[in-house]
Amino acid sequence: MASTEPWLLENGTVKRLTKETRHGHGHSRTAHNMSSTSLRRKSDMSLVSKVPCVTLRKFLANLQEVILGTKLSILFIAIPFAIAAKYLGFARPWVFSLSLLGLMPLAERVSFLTEQLAFYTGPTVGGLLNATCGNATELIIAIFALMENKVDVVKYSLLGSILSNLLLVLGTSLLCGGIANISIEQKFDRKQADVNIALLLLGLLCHMLPLLYRYAAVASTTADALSTAKATLDLSRASCVVMLIAYFAYLIFQLWTHRHIFETQEEENDDDMDVSDDETAVIGFWSGLIWLIGMTAVISLLSEYLVDTIEEASTSWGISVSFISIIVLPIVGNAAEHAGAIIFAFKNKLDITLGVALGSATQISVFVVPMSVIVSWVIGIKMDLDFNLLETGSLALTIIATAFTLQDGTSHYLKGVVLLLCYFVIGASFFVSVSPTAPDSNGVKMQLESSNHGIFRV
Repeated sequence: MASTEPWLLENGTVKRLTKETRHGHGHSRTAHNMSSTSLRRKSDMSLVSKVPCVTLRKFLANLQEVILGTKLSILFIAIPFAIAAKYLGFARPWVFSLSLLGLMPLAERVSFLTEQLAFYTGPTVGGLLNATCGNATELIIAIFALMENKVDVVKYSLLGSILSNLLLVLGTSLLCGGIANISIEQKFDRKQADVNIALLLLGLLCHMLPLLYRYAAVASTTADALSTAKATLDLSRASCVVMLIAYFAYLIFQLWTHRHIFETQEEENDDDMDVSDDETAVIGFWSGLIWLIGMTAVISLLSEYLVDTIEEASTSWGISVSFISIIVLPIVGNAAEHAGAIIFAFKNKLDITLGVALGSATQISVFVVPMSVIVSWVIGIKMDLDFNLLETGSLALTIIATAFTLQDGTSHYLKGVVLLLCYFVIGASFFVSVSPTAPDSNGVKMQLESSNHGIFRV
């Protein structure tokens, strides 16, 4: 078995890291980790083990584990093609498409590498790594978009990630799980869902208050509009600080005081998973760290390509930027994680599915979104939490629908159908909507709301 080979470890000794020797990490695993393993495959090291050079053997072994150790490995070929298309002057929609495909396996590999590092760092640091890197792709894309002052792309993409997790992923999982287990009643632990829903409602409140304030403060002149915009921005930044405090409290709750609520116990008689492989580190600490840094750098490069070419792709395809950012980016960018959640729903493991869908939505809502606002504040970009009426209303109804769906601790396929239909309706609304905003000569966006009050928005 690959995991027992001594050359897979940094020191060259036959020291297997099992659940008895890795600081308690093996007693349980998070839903995010369990979901990621569904797209991994075993690596056959028989050929690599015959390489006489020790250094080359280590390198090839790590290369096989990291690059070929996923069922999405074929998509890695899109990365060099995206870089070539960028520098050879190919049509920009091609660069956008290839970059988007290249991000799919990278997001899953980042999850794999953080889990490998957790074997050496222990459960607490490992949990922090997973919490930090779990939505690294969204955060990196947001930072690059902010650096180019594309605030709307940031807002749309983060909103789309929340909507896709709560409606598309959860809806598909409940539908598929309900059909596959139609003869039994699927049950799940409500404790984790209740915690995530409470945090999502807090995030929703912080999103709604700037919007409500803008509508309450009627502005009849440009000066009034500027004053309202400044107050909205200040309120948004204060709300972001509150959200980050809530997120750090959530981390303490999840990783220390109430860790048992979020831990997913492995089943001993699970024929569909090879627990022994998942319970042993397959690469060394420094190798994992170097690979993680390299993967993050490639994600940053492809994210820059995405942000640079999204408008051209929108024009070429005849689809609005809002639809691409809210629907297309989250679906393709998180396809690996989403597929894992659906697979576990088929296996009647809804706690893992809910941990992935709700956990990712919560992390984006109360960590990635406020962090994006703080980063924009630091670099001098004015980004607030006012996501406009359609976007905020969609978010509110999504969270309410999800909360009602999960309130009784049971599931069936009809709940999945309802969530999916909600997602399709919201997607259709963004497909037909066209933003009337346009930057003026000073770079300030002015928009006259089509309401009875004639509110100016800056």
